[in-house]
Amino acid sequence: MLRAPSYFVLAALLDGPLHGYVIIKRVGALSDNSVRLAAGTLYAILDRLAEAALIEVVKEEIVNGRARRCYALTPQGRATVLAEAGRLAAAATIVTDPALRQRALARTAMSLA
Repeated sequence: MLRAPSYFVLAALLDGPLHGYVIIKRVGALSDNSVRLAAGTLYAILDRLAEAALIEVVKEEIVNGRARRCYALTPQGRATVLAEAGRLAAAATIVTDPALRQRALARTAMSLA
């Protein structure tokens, strides 16, 4: 299970490599602005995701005297974000579909009996 900021960073990279500023903007757009990342927070997340082998630096260049890195999903990162999206979709379906919700609650009640 991923925390929302990490999930949306991975989701932002689904369509290809991006650098930090664009990742921040995409995370905002994909989360309907419910996740807003400061630069320091983003780079801490990127470091953790890279350590977990979910993303990698694919290009580094100097722009206006500053290093700009482009990040991309690894195959494991792509699989992780898609699996998390599936998990969230399944959970949302159970919560929003009254019949599925009642079945899930009935299973829980039977296991408690």
